[in-house]
Amino acid sequence: MTIPPGSTVGILGGGQLGRMLAIAAANLGYRTHIYAPGTSGPAMEVAARWTHGHYGDADAVRAFANQVDVITYEFENVDVSGIAGLPGVHPNARALEVAQDRVTEKSFVEALGGRPAPFWPVDSLADLAEGLRIVGAPAILKTRRMGYDGKGQARILDPERAAAAWAAVGEAPSVLEAMVGFEAEFSILLARGLEGEIAVWDAATNEHEDGILARSTVPPGGIVARQAAAATDQARRIADALGYVGVLACEFFAAPDGPVFNEMAPRVHNSGHWTIEGAVTSQFENHIRAICGLPLGSTALVGRGAEMRNLIGTQADRWAEILRDDRAHLHLYGKSGARPGRKMGHVTRVL
Repeated sequence: MTIPPGSTVGILGGGQLGRMLAIAAANLGYRTHIYAPGTSGPAMEVAARWTHGHYGDADAVRAFANQVDVITYEFENVDVSGIAGLPGVHPNARALEVAQDRVTEKSFVEALGGRPAPFWPVDSLADLAEGLRIVGAPAILKTRRMGYDGKGQARILDPERAAAAWAAVGEAPSVLEAMVGFEAEFSILLARGLEGEIAVWDAATNEHEDGILARSTVPPGGIVARQAAAATDQARRIADALGYVGVLACEFFAAPDGPVFNEMAPRVHNSGHWTIEGAVTSQFENHIRAICGLPLGSTALVGRGAEMRNLIGTQADRWAEILRDDRAHLHLYGKSGARPGRKMGHVTRVL
């Protein structure tokens, strides 16, 4: 069903991704209504309405749903029970459920013929010891839920450090992953429409600092270019199996013997911010197009390539210097209180 311009798009979450979704929706003639636990956030300044409520409050979420024409979300830690059974939620609750649990996610991808790093579920220190025996070290222990930007993780270089790692993740249900040798990290972003049509952007090569994405570049070169097609095939299978609608991001390691699946995000993604200026249709616009039943736009590059850099913490204070660069496209998220590790904005340069 097509949701025509003039309708209201409901967005669960009020951060910078919600902000950029709201801007894209407005460009297509839609209003946006934000539902979030906070009383303000980056999306508040550009949305028509803001409702303060908790994601687990089923009655409040249902009341919100009755005021909008379609619902989406900007991050994957939304309470599944709050949206299960609601009509017009994209991506669907199943996609959210899979992405929220790292063991479920990796098992799902593996069943589709994908290739995650060797992993082992961990619910106790004894499980961790067994996992290290099977998976080996070095390895990385990650909480099954709620981890992002390097949070909720502990590296284990020596099995004797197992107890310290288990304490570092708060003894929360976790997954142990083998640390694979790789040459680069990259992501595949695609948009899938209501009828199953798929549009894919160029693979973005990603560089991280302290567990946080620092830089994404397109088009890919070297090993990433050689593995992009195989990774795209995995991402397509994931989207089709979930009956997915919207933008899906899948992250991979470019390993010597082929792409290794790392994780998926059932939403627009930081590594796709370059698409705002660097592609004919941005990830944000195509997400709105997909969930509203509109034709997907072209994902072609508008230049030879693009580079996106996150502005983390006080890096955003360089706004005046950035604006003197004729090729720079500056995006500040309107956040107050820059602190280490906090994404305050990004800058894209089209090549």
